[in-house]
Amino acid sequence: MPEQPDWTVIYAGLLADGTGRPVQRDAAVRLRGNRIEAVGSAAELAPQPGEKVQEFRFPGHCLIPGLIDPHTHLSLAGDGRAYPEMFQDPDELMVLIGARNLQRHLAAGVTTLRDHGARNRVGFILKEGLARGYISGPRLLVSGRPITCTQGHFWMCQEIADGEEEMRKSVRRLVHEGADYIKIMASGGGTAGTFPGRPSYSLAELQAAVQEAQAFGRPTAAHCRAKESMLRALQAGIDVIEHAEFLDPDGVGRFDPQVAARMVEANVYVSPTLQAQTGYPTLLQLQAKREREGLTPAEAQALERAERGLEARLEIFRRMLEAGLGPRMVPGSDSGVSNLAFGHLDYDLQLMVRGGLTPAQALEAATRVAAEASGLGSQVGTLEPGKEADLVVLDGDPTRDVSAFSRVVAVFQGGRRVV
Repeated sequence: MPEQPDWTVIYAGLLADGTGRPVQRDAAVRLRGNRIEAVGSAAELAPQPGEKVQEFRFPGHCLIPGLIDPHTHLSLAGDGRAYPEMFQDPDELMVLIGARNLQRHLAAGVTTLRDHGARNRVGFILKEGLARGYISGPRLLVSGRPITCTQGHFWMCQEIADGEEEMRKSVRRLVHEGADYIKIMASGGGTAGTFPGRPSYSLAELQAAVQEAQAFGRPTAAHCRAKESMLRALQAGIDVIEHAEFLDPDGVGRFDPQVAARMVEANVYVSPTLQAQTGYPTLLQLQAKREREGLTPAEAQALERAERGLEARLEIFRRMLEAGLGPRMVPGSDSGVSNLAFGHLDYDLQLMVRGGLTPAQALEAATRVAAEASGLGSQVGTLEPGKEADLVVLDGDPTRDVSAFSRVVAVFQGGRRVV
């Protein structure tokens, strides 16, 4: 057998460690097995005579922690089909779709993700497949089936709960099946017949679910498009609020500074899923077609509506930043839904910067802050000794240029180069 190296050393022209410290030049990271052993200058970490070292050199690139996407739907194809069509796929096909989606996100630099809801046992099977080495992909946390009310958003996933006792039973069932965290549909959404501007659960129902999850040591995340659902989630003690659109019952988003102040006070994490709530891929496609060959009148009107909707959504995001929620913001691609294809967490980071974060803050949001929001802050999210050796090499400095997130050169997961 070939000799195993004592160390692996990755050299890079730049290094942004995810902690908020300034970018280091001529840097290196030394790995032992699947852990980071040391971070420093290339000169400091140069191998000593006699040491057996595996080396990777990226002199013109930037080394960052592996990216984290806290909001995905692995079992959905992101191919533009509506929910009724996607959910015609059998569970077996959804597992294959999930395996492909894991690869797409890994190639884009995402080394950890959370699956926010799949039908039946699909999410659990994907996680087991990764654990056994049958498939490869990012580190995966799964919620299993999202808890929803009768005919509520994502009822097709088959975890229906109405009333406090059913909420508790759902949490227990999911935990015993292997859920890493609990996802609750606290308002309506894109599922036909639901009401995005209205809450789906009472405060008492949410409190019952949160209390049960806490008893099992499981964090919680709540789909909250409605303003009232956000308020109830805050009161119940939800850990992460997803979407946070501030929708009133008429379906219009109206920022409320008092709600934002309560979010800051509660120290809740927020995943605004900007690309999902603005139809960003469609907007990009229409803009590209306009430049390439021009648009039909109907397409031009659709693009104008999309651009207005994007600006309205970004204005709410800006107001949340002004309220002090910036340090608790995390990205979330919502990949799988509609035409949100996997491999584009970069879209969300671009929009977060357009909405007011600096590129350096976007990097922290997608690494350190997302790790903390996912309960993995002690394992991943920064390039520090003792952490898992998940690293990404980018063409460009992402702390200055957010487009660098779209130029992935190499990906290391658990100390092994995988891309």
